[in-house]
Amino acid sequence: MISVTINGERRQLEAPLNCTELLARLDLAGKRVALERNGEIVPRSQFAVERLAEGDRLEIVVAVGGG
Repeated sequence: MISVTINGERRQLEAPLNCTELLARLDLAGKRVALERNGEIVPRSQFAVERLAEGDRLEIVVAVGGG
């Protein structure tokens, strides 16, 4: 198990996931999101290879359309 902080909330994950797997687990797969890991923006092209580690701090922002 690893512990990460997502949008200020501490969460336990049963195994290290990559960003794509995390977004799927959070029901955000296919949505337009920006993801920051430990203060660094993670490019969408790196979501599948960027693995989370113990203590990571993530900020996830979902784009919302409207006018």
